[in-house]
Amino acid sequence: MRENSQFGRLLVILLTTWVAGIGMYWLPEEWMGVEVRKIDLLSDIRIRPVGQALDALLLEEADSVAGADTAPPTLPDDSLGQAARRDSMYRQFVAAKGPADSLPALLEDFSVGHTGLARFFSALNRVVLMSRPVRIAFLGDSFIEGDILVADFRAKMQAHFGGRGVGFVPVASEVEQYRPTVYQRSKGWSAYSLLTDTQHAYVLSGLLFEAQGEHPSITFKTVDFYPGLEQVASVKFLYSRNEAAEMRLTCNRGKDTLTVALPPAEGVRQYEWEGAFTEGRFQFRNAKGLLALGVALEDNAGVVVDNFSLRGNSGVTLSRLDRGRCRELNEIRPYDLIVLQYGLNVAAENVHNYGWYREQLTEVIRHVQQCFPSSDILLLSVSDRSHYRDGAFRTIPAVVSLLKAQRQAAEAAQVTFWNMFLAMGGENGMVRYVNNRWASKDYTHLSFRGGRELADALYGALMREKEWYDEMANTTTEDVDQHAIH
Repeated sequence: MRENSQFGRLLVILLTTWVAGIGMYWLPEEWMGVEVRKIDLLSDIRIRPVGQALDALLLEEADSVAGADTAPPTLPDDSLGQAARRDSMYRQFVAAKGPADSLPALLEDFSVGHTGLARFFSALNRVVLMSRPVRIAFLGDSFIEGDILVADFRAKMQAHFGGRGVGFVPVASEVEQYRPTVYQRSKGWSAYSLLTDTQHAYVLSGLLFEAQGEHPSITFKTVDFYPGLEQVASVKFLYSRNEAAEMRLTCNRGKDTLTVALPPAEGVRQYEWEGAFTEGRFQFRNAKGLLALGVALEDNAGVVVDNFSLRGNSGVTLSRLDRGRCRELNEIRPYDLIVLQYGLNVAAENVHNYGWYREQLTEVIRHVQQCFPSSDILLLSVSDRSHYRDGAFRTIPAVVSLLKAQRQAAEAAQVTFWNMFLAMGGENGMVRYVNNRWASKDYTHLSFRGGRELADALYGALMREKEWYDEMANTTTEDVDQHAIH
């Protein structure tokens, strides 16, 4: 009797689960104003016309790109004439460069009057006159960790505009032993992450490190894997809380030593030492409660590119960046350009509606703009990603759907957008990357060689855009001169 009773309960549980699963599959696309993701219990074995679905998405995406280049923006009345004139001149500039299919993946500027990168390009043009470096913050997920893509982009920018050094380096990293642009080691720290912790105030790195034990330390050494990294003129320690810590910095094999009582703080601060540095070690005493961000190895001129990669980040968590702390960071490290690269942790097979992500990403961009009001924003699309279907690796249709949502977010926030999927070659671009050994065989992540390809494309797109800005500046100057003559 007892066995029959247990068996009956099992049948009831299985039946209830089955009914619930069927019910969740037939949920409406929207319920009480909230978009609903359906559950398909047969998703792993169901055969779908993937090729047809992807073709339709790509055609829709192509229409979006064409529309972005030609559709007039919505403008306030008082700026209609000037903004429309700039947009018209930009279309003429692009048309003069040749057929659209012969050009690299260009930037799409959704700002009013095509001014989305004006402050960044203005800073680049004044780089030799500035009392600080032009700073770029490159935020992303595992796609850029270890300095993949960013290292080559940094090298190109520094070769053209000057500057040395790897920039910001967190106290510790999951991939520090694989990062070829700096040697770093640390001990005596507990780590907190923006992805899992809601108790601390975070800035762009999304990481905080609390001193533990008697003598926490950070060791660094420059490398020559890329040009411009062998030596730097400034070493900085960044922290956000301190009561009574003493810091001892020993550099250049003990030839230079600095011992200071680290200034107390409840907010983002940095301590800088200038000279000529190739290696060093920070050691701390009385450091209980010290919250550290990391160190910066750089020159105080040219271009600095900070890599703020955080594995597993969808980008949505940036909405929790602390506005006050970010503005404190911007006081000591003003950023002229913030690049946002996310999407791989959002794209899911068989999900084609990313309206929820579009809305959240739009708010994230606006929040970053509030945190760093003097910075221009560049949003990168998700890269290509492939899965195995019908005997071959093919682009996941969800990638194109997500790309469309990201472009719409850039348009809604009126920032500049770069189609990284198109820069990789469009449909099945990741397959080509893997075949060329530019990407790993997970058909998701780049190798350093693949990172160089995309870095070249991004740098080329930025320089093409800067060429137009410079042309516009000259045109404006000529107009002013002609007006003065008459």
